[in-house]
Amino acid sequence: MISYNENTNTFRLDTTNSTYCILISEKGYLAHAYYGPKIGKDDVGYLTRQMEYGFSDSPVFREKLCLLDFLPFELPTDGLGDYRESALAITDSNGNNAVELKYKAYEIINGTNKLNGMPCVFGSNAQTLKITTVDEILKLTVDHFYTIFDDTDAIVRSVKITSNAAKPVYIKKALSASFDMDNDNYDTITLNGSWARERHIDRHPIHMGIQKACSTRGVTSHQEHPFTAILDHNADWNSGNVYGINLIYSGSFVAQIQRNQFDSLRTCIGINPENFCWTLESGASFETPQAVLVFSNNGLNGMSHAFHDLYRNHLIRSPYKNQMRPILINNWEATYFNFDTQKLLDIAREASKDGIEMLVMDDGWFGHRSFDDSSLGDWIVNEEKIQGGLKHLVDEVNKLGMKFGIWFEPEMISPDSELFRAHPDWAIQIKGREPGMARCQYILDITRKEVRDHIMNMVETVLRSANIEYVKWDMNRQLSDIGSTELSGVQLGEFYHRYVLALYSMQEQLITDFPNLLLENCSGGGARFDPGMFYYSPQIWCSDDTDAYERLAIQEGTALVYPLSTMGAHVSVCPNHACGRTTPFKTRGYVALSGTFGYELDITKLSEEDRQMIPRQIALYKKFSPLVREGDYYKIAAASENHEYDAWASISRDKSRALVTFVQIQNHPNNKTRMVKIPGLDADRTYTVSWPDEDQQKFPPLKLTGATIMNAGIPIRRDWGDYQAQLIYIEG
Repeated sequence: MISYNENTNTFRLDTTNSTYCILISEKGYLAHAYYGPKIGKDDVGYLTRQMEYGFSDSPVFREKLCLLDFLPFELPTDGLGDYRESALAITDSNGNNAVELKYKAYEIINGTNKLNGMPCVFGSNAQTLKITTVDEILKLTVDHFYTIFDDTDAIVRSVKITSNAAKPVYIKKALSASFDMDNDNYDTITLNGSWARERHIDRHPIHMGIQKACSTRGVTSHQEHPFTAILDHNADWNSGNVYGINLIYSGSFVAQIQRNQFDSLRTCIGINPENFCWTLESGASFETPQAVLVFSNNGLNGMSHAFHDLYRNHLIRSPYKNQMRPILINNWEATYFNFDTQKLLDIAREASKDGIEMLVMDDGWFGHRSFDDSSLGDWIVNEEKIQGGLKHLVDEVNKLGMKFGIWFEPEMISPDSELFRAHPDWAIQIKGREPGMARCQYILDITRKEVRDHIMNMVETVLRSANIEYVKWDMNRQLSDIGSTELSGVQLGEFYHRYVLALYSMQEQLITDFPNLLLENCSGGGARFDPGMFYYSPQIWCSDDTDAYERLAIQEGTALVYPLSTMGAHVSVCPNHACGRTTPFKTRGYVALSGTFGYELDITKLSEEDRQMIPRQIALYKKFSPLVREGDYYKIAAASENHEYDAWASISRDKSRALVTFVQIQNHPNNKTRMVKIPGLDADRTYTVSWPDEDQQKFPPLKLTGATIMNAGIPIRRDWGDYQAQLIYIEG
């Protein structure tokens, strides 16, 4: 519920478990008064401390600079005396850098705020607060949007900047959200990594100064992630206060926390201002991406539930979001570029016998591509490889009762391609400089409409030529050498954001023209695993590293913010192609069950022992997929912390069922049975605890109450080696 108290000049946003308060100060500034557990309907203006230590907002206003450098602003601006990090910085036509926003009006809207050309949350069970502020000197209007829902504790924020100045103004920084709070011995969490080890949880105490996660790569990146959290030093998975902030955007970003001289924290998130400058003409507007704020007083799991609910219910649009995904087999790690029609059909025939439902043809089917050094941009079937043509191949796969999917990398161009020879200027480059290559490829300037139209026409021609039901959209390098034939001078500062908008427009076109298509995004694995892409695809390839042990940390960090149903996860062969580790086939399957589930291997070369496990794994997926997709995720134990075992659960919303996955990382001799406590159950309900993939004589079912399972635990027998795993099913 959203309300405004005229007596105290305070806006209040109440979610199920949290309260967010905004104060209009005597001078008209928007001040952040409170965010945290629900509070009474009191006058909370005192929480801004405006009258303390001479920082007076009195008519004399003799200490304006002190006030500006102390007040907890809702959207801090640049150039007037708030020396902390700003969220909005604008230069006028005379080169002046100052913005001073004063309150003008407000509106409470039933529903959500739709953005133009960008992902945005939706839902009829929502309210949106629109607060309008103005800078009379700049002739600038800034609208602040806050959206809440009745089924999640998330608050969604964005900003719209409109200029009525006679001359252009230049936006140097436009972040989506900022809020200030007292420090209270807090820690912070970011998600960091690299290719094949994305989104590892990094937790440490908040220190003085600025700590931030950011990307300048044009994508959200493998290395850092558009998320940060502030949490009690003693907070764990199920207890303690946690503030999470995430950005619904797929380009360069910044997410930062600043601890200042008064031991206060300022948290901001938005488009990275580095290399950003947007020219705002008179009458024009600029919208920021939406940011998501979550407060939980039930630890990290509580934060995860709020994010998961928002993205599942109010961001993912695909018709597949509430459906069981087809179990696919991808030929990449099976064949790499070395395949033809016969090889693909051999894989499909064997896969269909075991219940696999889709064959995905990965890289290497187009142009004259036999390695990664050619043909990107030439989206024409190579009929020397695909003998008889694509339709023949797809028809033969369909005759086996299987669906067919295909890989594209639409944003890329190879120097060795017909497209590059015809249009070398379509590659992003700075005139006079030799552009840098990565993976033997350049990037197409999709900010140009003729480039987008050409590529989409080629991609859609392929999709219309056969019964293709799935597309994997990949991107295997980041942006560099930013030059443009259409933007020059200061306008080049718009390029990175225009690129993201162009990407969104291409994917919007794709899912509009092919509404029943299952789209999976990918960027060298997980470099574009962000909520912006959920608006177009219900799942994203989580990482190119499919090793079961490595995936524990990758999927742990990913699931901290994103639903399990969004994580592309496959079973692959060992030694693993990314790290060389060997883990049991069963364990690989159990880890992949907590994602979209599929296979990335040559099934014709599997051992008989591993091959026999595939129908069992598929049966488990079909039984438990609805629970994994729709249930609440609980992290129970992290191998990244204890170095011995990992455990997590999916629990139905009515608490009647739970699937627990346990992975033993390192075993020791002469150890007793481990008792693992499972949170989130109904204390008074009696449950049956069973091991659905084990010998029932060795693992007989147990009858236990929820209170016993949560407080005393269930037995995890440890009579095996490293990397072994168990599934435990709890039903009552």
